[in-house]
Amino acid sequence: MYVFNSEMYVLRFIICLLEFGMCCYQLVYYLSRPEDKRRLWYLLLLVLLIVYNVTGGLFPDPRYSLPLVLQNIIAYGSGFVMAAYFPYYFYKAFNLKSLRFHALYGVVLFLLVPYMVFFWVVYPLSGKLEFATSYGMIVLGVYSLVLLYAMLCAIWVRIKVRNASAYPYSKVEMFWVYAAVSPCACMAAFSYFKVGQRIEVLVTNSGFLIITVLFIAKIVKWERIRDEQLEAKYTIGSGASVFEYNCVFYGLTKREVEIVVMISQGKQYKYIGFELFISLDTVKSHVKNVFKKVGVNDKTELVYKLNQESDKAVV
Repeated sequence: MYVFNSEMYVLRFIICLLEFGMCCYQLVYYLSRPEDKRRLWYLLLLVLLIVYNVTGGLFPDPRYSLPLVLQNIIAYGSGFVMAAYFPYYFYKAFNLKSLRFHALYGVVLFLLVPYMVFFWVVYPLSGKLEFATSYGMIVLGVYSLVLLYAMLCAIWVRIKVRNASAYPYSKVEMFWVYAAVSPCACMAAFSYFKVGQRIEVLVTNSGFLIITVLFIAKIVKWERIRDEQLEAKYTIGSGASVFEYNCVFYGLTKREVEIVVMISQGKQYKYIGFELFISLDTVKSHVKNVFKKVGVNDKTELVYKLNQESDKAVV
């Protein structure tokens, strides 16, 4: 079933409306917190998804005044650009340094350049769309698999060395986002094998639903954390430092706070035990409990997080 007497299916139109609504909501949220760069990268992803769905649903259509060649160039171009943006999204949003080559150079060499060669040069000159899609999509398909593997490796490395931001993405969240963008690697296969629009829309846009759910869950979590942080500030008074706020917020005991203060001063566990008249094993046990409460893996991350303003955390 089509909408507005066009080539766009109702399903695709509904998804476009959902993505547009989410885009408007995220834009308002980003404008209120422009320091939230992860939301900016997500906004760009939504815009590219909308463009991809609109052009893929409306083009090609001989009833439009645009030449069919140009319509096909635009439609396929939106898919190539969206595929090229994924590694950049992971590189910036999750700070995955190992994706820098793919994000800045690889997608240009192996996605955008082949697209320009096959769709800007070969296709207009020959008029053979099937030839351009057959060879151009092969390059996209092969490199998409390389990108998926590179992103998976980068995420795995990042999980081992956790981000030192106040509320970093968890392992589960990062892999869910990875699962969300993975279906888009099928775009090349769909175009190559002429898969129907319904299946293409469902698979390539399923990731949007996953990421949307993750963002809503993250917003709920953030609001809960803000309420708890405000309660902690009210409990200890307005003159307390950020460090004191966070110690109350994470529920650290008096002894644990003493140990954390000494850790921030660069003192070794053995010295801390001597100063507090407790054994080395007791110190290590307290530190282990502190790590668990605060959600960190090492002393450097602990000190950073306890001195980090919560309202600067990225959702």
